[in-house]
Amino acid sequence: MTNDTNSECGSDRTMNYGKEKVAVYRTYATPLEDVRPIPESSFEGRDNTILGLDVRVQVDGEAFLPSFSEGDNSMVVATDSMKNFVLHQAGEYEGATVEGFLHFVGSEFLDTYSQMETVRISAEELPFDARPVPGDDGFESSDLVFRVSDNESAFGEFRLGRTEDGPLVEEQTSGVTGLELVKVKGSSFTGYVQDEYTTLPEREDRTLYISLDIFWTYDDPEDALGDEPQRYVPAEQVRDIAHVVFHEADSNSIQDLIYQIGLRVLERFPQLESVSFEANNRTWIRERDDLEGDAKVLREPPRPTGFQQFSMDRSDLEGEASR
Repeated sequence: MTNDTNSECGSDRTMNYGKEKVAVYRTYATPLEDVRPIPESSFEGRDNTILGLDVRVQVDGEAFLPSFSEGDNSMVVATDSMKNFVLHQAGEYEGATVEGFLHFVGSEFLDTYSQMETVRISAEELPFDARPVPGDDGFESSDLVFRVSDNESAFGEFRLGRTEDGPLVEEQTSGVTGLELVKVKGSSFTGYVQDEYTTLPEREDRTLYISLDIFWTYDDPEDALGDEPQRYVPAEQVRDIAHVVFHEADSNSIQDLIYQIGLRVLERFPQLESVSFEANNRTWIRERDDLEGDAKVLREPPRPTGFQQFSMDRSDLEGEASR
């Protein structure tokens, strides 16, 4: 989510380095099973026949200062070695989730290299779709043949610090990124400021096209690992909540829509501490609306495009309940 290159080492100094775009693929990883069902989703688990990840690792520690200030690399772990370390650990990981893998690898970095004081490790899922093949009762999903997917993907990030008792989770974020959703009717945008700069007409009913990234944090970061599947929040279920709320809600803005999605996510998953969004408005422009019924001809919007960022926590859900 953050993927920032700045991490403080010491009181004021920014000093870190790492490796990114580490593509790692694991076949026949441990399946994710026994997740808690929710009304908005048919997702019950994944077989993890292919688990693909695009990993980013960032480390810091005072021991690395001489490499910057004196050209002394005696404490530096080469970023190529970091890449190999991540690839090796993909074969050692026995869990079933993106977050669990990241926590495992980050902890192994701290256990292996004492000069690393903190590790920030994140990953975007590289998703694959099983292809339909003929079966005994019609078409069914192949357990052998997959295609690279352009759909949304799961996201995870941990910042782990070193303590006497072992790695400590300092920050944790889960997410689902790259959702692209279009609702052909049932969305509006009215009542906004009208002044000499306003050229956008109000829309009582518009075709709304958004891209959306959703992120969440757990009250207990251990729940993010998936060791207790009933307390794990799958990206697929959060994605499906977004689909259902978009279908149900007659929203008057994207801001209104993402707030309603956030409330539903917090309601369904009491183990979550917060949820946040980044949305982008890609709504098509009406070229013709003189056709019969609801038919329209639309075109791509010009740049620039609008965006929305919003975060919320359990106090928002409690506030809604008290209304």
